This record gives sequence, structure tokens and C-alpha cells, in this order.
Amino acid sequence: MSPVENSPANPNYRQVCSGETGHVEVLHFRYDKRKVSYEQLVRYFFQFHDPTTFNKQGNDKGTQYASTIFYHNDEQKKVAEMVSEQMQDLLTDKKVPQAKYVGFKVVTKISPAKKFFPAHKEHQEYLMKNPKGYCNHRIRFKWDDVNNAT
Repeated sequence: MSPVENSPANPNYRQVCSGETGHVEVLHFRYDKRKVSYEQLVRYFFQFHDPTTFNKQGNDKGTQYASTIFYHNDEQKKVAEMVSEQMQDLLTDKKVPQAKYVGFKVVTKISPAKKFFPAHKEHQEYLMKNPKGYCNHRIRFKWDDVNNAT
């Protein structure tokens, strides 16, 4: 998915890695609002993702690794902005482990969702195919822990 207007349709891996398409690697899914709220999903995103890095996650560098949340309506946008601001407050007030973040400022982009293009088959389910593969995503903190600490 790309936040860039008129980005190419269905780019291949090399095109995405060139940084010229604006496409970002994303998890595209449907959820049942009766079981989990959009706010819970956004909070979970901030628990395992480093929102302080621009076009980078761990050792992975490039525009395809941008910290981005895509929304489908105004309500989702408001929720993403609210939780992003709360995450910034946690970083500013040092209520989350600083060693687990590269920076101190949330740089996550909040953009309208565009057309989703699935990765080519060989680039899907990387950790399932490579169980010893590198992954930078891990739980960095829990909202309940920081909320109960105040």
C-alpha cells in the first residue's frame, strides 16, 4: 500500500525496495468489531512496533519500512491520532522503556488507505518460511502496565 498519489499498481519487490514507489510493507486484515476495537488494534501496533524510526525498523532500512498506519474513515483517523499522541506522551514522560526505542519522537504517518497489493508469494509469511529469520517486532511495553503505574 502506498500513501503516495498515483503510485504504481502491483509493484514488484525490486520496485518497492527502490524507494521510488512509496509503497510500505503492511499487514492487511479484516477484523470483527464485536471482538476487538480499532483502538485496541492501534494500541497493539504501538506495543510491538518502533514508531520513532523514519523508514527503518531494526536492521531493515528503506521507504518500505516506514512507520505508517492506514485508516479507512474519519473515526479511524481520529483514533490513530489519539493513540499516537498518547504514545508520544509515554515517550516524553519516560513511562516506557527508552532502551527499546531508537528515538524519542513518534514519526508514524497516519494516511488514508489506498488500494492494497499483496506481496509476491515468495515474500509472504516470511517467518513461517524462515523460522530463524530476523524480526524486529516484539512487545516493547503493555498499555495496562503504564496506565496502572500512574
